[in-house]
Amino acid sequence: MGDLLLVRHGETEWSLSGQHTGSTDIPLTENGREQAKRLAPLVASHHLAAAFVSPMQRARETARLAGVEGARVDADLCEWDYGGYEGVTTVEIHRTRPDWFLFDDGVVPGPPEHPGESPEQVGARAERMLAKVDAALAEAEGSVVLFSHGHFLRVLAARRLGLRASDGALFQLATGTVSRLSTEHRRHVVAGWNVRPPS
Repeated sequence: MGDLLLVRHGETEWSLSGQHTGSTDIPLTENGREQAKRLAPLVASHHLAAAFVSPMQRARETARLAGVEGARVDADLCEWDYGGYEGVTTVEIHRTRPDWFLFDDGVVPGPPEHPGESPEQVGARAERMLAKVDAALAEAEGSVVLFSHGHFLRVLAARRLGLRASDGALFQLATGTVSRLSTEHRRHVVAGWNVRPPS
């Protein structure tokens, strides 16, 4: 079975400021575009059976600049729906909820079009995405790459490894990085995490 590559999009203004960026469709910064370009050799070192990308422009632009054309757009790769915490920083949330932790507590409701997701709901979405990954791996030789977002990919990695969605908290993930999940003795394992190419 091929590997599963997880690519977090490049830097944005909100990733710099620490604002929760779910449904807000903001572009990469210039540095974020450079991060994405530097990913190309890492991604190209794998023979790809399939590529999937979040519909958000920051993920699509990362895929394009990393040299991956024709990735399948899939809404299941969207970032956590932060509901009422969209655009809000953790520091701001802690002013009223000092013990709040996203992976345990989820978010407060937002507008009807973005009501927010619990950790379990994000985990269920990750499971759907992993089923598509496994189908692609079964259909063709090679690896699968996902271009997506930090919190969602952390949950997806946890579920791939048989952990709870909330255990995604254990996997720090920086912008403009590639992580690799593989198999060893028929078990899913972390083969590389948070890998950033040389500047």
